[in-house]
Amino acid sequence: MTNIQIFEPGLCCGTGICGVDVDQQLITFSADMDWVRTEGGNVSRFNLAQEPSAFAENDTARTFLHAAGEEGLPVVLVDGATVLTGRYPTRAELARWAELDSAPGAAATPPATAPTQPEGSPRLLPMATAADAEQGASACCGGTSCC
Repeated sequence: MTNIQIFEPGLCCGTGICGVDVDQQLITFSADMDWVRTEGGNVSRFNLAQEPSAFAENDTARTFLHAAGEEGLPVVLVDGATVLTGRYPTRAELARWAELDSAPGAAATPPATAPTQPEGSPRLLPMATAADAEQGASACCGGTSCC
């Protein structure tokens, strides 16, 4: 089975889907990664702020971090080989690397979108999942209850 690893910059919680300014790119990537996992793909993500030992233990990630710095992240490895740097992969890319039979449908599936709100209304944040809680999302953003 193909092993996909994403080494990402330091985020306030395991998914980065917390805080005041939620990045739509992280919402989409989290949904795409969950989709690949439900289809049988093997995808792991490592957050520099929460899992620095994963960077230290992986020669490719460690070398990349020393050469490009945190601003060069994320770096995506497939079976240990660097396949993408500087941005998160698309659902179609993840499906292709995971060798999923459903890859053609992956490109047609629209990405998750953030809820729209009337101007001036309080910002809604996504709910934390059980996986987020396991990764310590309940203590993100300095221990505030933001997720």
